[in-house]
Amino acid sequence: MTGPINIQPPTSRGALRWTAIVCFVFAAACGSPGQSRPAPGRASTAETESTAPYQAEVEEGLGAAVAILVDTSGSMKDDAPGDTRPKNIVAREAIEAMLDATDAVVAKRPGFPVKVGIFSFSSSAQTLLPIQSYERGQVRAALARLPPPGGGTAIGEAMRTARPELYRAGVFRKYLLVVTDGQNTSGRAPDGVARDIWRKSEGGVQIHFVAFDTSPDKFSFLQDVGGHVMTAANGESLRKALDEIYQGKILAEAVGAGEREIKK
Repeated sequence: MTGPINIQPPTSRGALRWTAIVCFVFAAACGSPGQSRPAPGRASTAETESTAPYQAEVEEGLGAAVAILVDTSGSMKDDAPGDTRPKNIVAREAIEAMLDATDAVVAKRPGFPVKVGIFSFSSSAQTLLPIQSYERGQVRAALARLPPPGGGTAIGEAMRTARPELYRAGVFRKYLLVVTDGQNTSGRAPDGVARDIWRKSEGGVQIHFVAFDTSPDKFSFLQDVGGHVMTAANGESLRKALDEIYQGKILAEAVGAGEREIKK
């Protein structure tokens, strides 16, 4: 049974500047979400780049960009609870089913950009599909390239790898969706990376976790960054959790905001 930890986005200046995502934001003041704006200039020094808010690399408009981060650590080879198949297979099939909802959105609103990227992580992070316009065949091919389980769990490194892709996507709303069955064992700690993303994006990148066959308490830091975590005890609850996040939160939020802007 899935169960969300109720984390309400803060009402700070950062939250008010969500350009929806999870919108993960820039040094320049946010304009109307329905208008594109040019990418600001680059910071001139390494010191400034390390502390300044993130800046979009291209002009941005309506749409949603989703970076999907999939755990391929050694524990993902274990059978999923109540199943005879390993967790990595169950997770891949659940993500494929989740993304099927994109087809309906694209068919109904062909002019509304939905962009998806696939990343895996074990002892390090790997980009399997850079964030780009959703295309069913390419996404499924990327998921088929998920490496076999092995190694540690570099959640923070995966978040850090995926984040720049969101700022190349050309849309306001930016999301990180992490599926994992454990806690970080390699590289940067995810709580520090999440706080850095939240601060430098000024609340613009929204972070969702699904704790698959593990305690959501490991990700309690998300409540400090306007994030959200759901539990999934088995394959069925994993599908439900992913559907609730992807359809009920990400797509519904991004499409709804786009329709409001068009009506203005």
